[in-house]
Amino acid sequence: MAAVRYLRIFLSAFLATIALVPATPPSVAQEKPRQPPVHGPPPPFFNALSYEDAVRYSDGGTEVEHHRTPADELAEHRRIARSLAALAPQRKGVVDAYVVSIALDSDGNFSREAREAARVLARRYDAAGRSITLAGPDGRGGVDLPRGSPAHLGLVLARIAEVMDRAEDVLVLYTTSHGARIGVVYNDGDNGFGIISPARLAAMLDGLGIKRRLVIVSACYSGSFVPALSDGDSAVLTASVGDRTSFGCQADNDWTFFGDALINQALRKAQPLDLAAAEAARLVSEWEARGRLQPSLPQSFIGDRAKLWLAALDQRTPKAATAPVGTPAVTLLDKR
Repeated sequence: MAAVRYLRIFLSAFLATIALVPATPPSVAQEKPRQPPVHGPPPPFFNALSYEDAVRYSDGGTEVEHHRTPADELAEHRRIARSLAALAPQRKGVVDAYVVSIALDSDGNFSREAREAARVLARRYDAAGRSITLAGPDGRGGVDLPRGSPAHLGLVLARIAEVMDRAEDVLVLYTTSHGARIGVVYNDGDNGFGIISPARLAAMLDGLGIKRRLVIVSACYSGSFVPALSDGDSAVLTASVGDRTSFGCQADNDWTFFGDALINQALRKAQPLDLAAAEAARLVSEWEARGRLQPSLPQSFIGDRAKLWLAALDQRTPKAATAPVGTPAVTLLDKR
């Protein structure tokens, strides 16, 4: 999918200073839903990077933001501030899950997947009031959300680290986008570019003291996140091994193959995570065989201590399954 060109110097430090803002003016509520920006020319500055420089910049959290108006940035500031302010505190004596679902590419299919993933995961893990979705416009007139970007993800994780009990509670992170061999790609039209590398994500989580985590990565080459994030307290599920692509990321889709199989099918059922991961891997394999595609080989890892907090969360999972939504990802095979 996307490759090394999605990197270069320009630290977005201004986003790190975002603070909760006063009450939102009435005009914000009257904004028309935005449409997903269209990807145009290649990202600026990236093509000349060597692989070594690309790894260094992505591990350092580099991203580019440009050609954004002050008015648009103020509106974006308010969207993220409202989301941060709405996070409910943890409940003492309860293993609370905090769900973050992020679409890092502005094509509407990723936004649609991230939005529904947030609903499924919040229901499954009893995270009402403890869920944030970071995603651009979904192309269907859905409510405007804070954009999915590495900087916004960092802010959300930092806020969750403040309100959760890090010895008791759990982060559930779902990310969907294109992928490169060095990480998950951030590409917001022609305005925002970057990569979240496995090392960068691990450094953010470890630095914030978020050890109990379920991380799900739907992207090509996403298996590279497994060794970086795996330990006894963690669970990690990815759409592919580290050196293969995954499928279903066409802009008019509602789901990637992996998102459809895991979120839209397996995790809607009251079954343990390991069984859900196995069901998703089987479905993806069947769909790839039908399309004569190279197997992506979804990966899963569940640490020994993670099995304990997963069991506590599973006790509160609703017993009734919900129905899948959207157009099945496998229908794209009929268009080939």
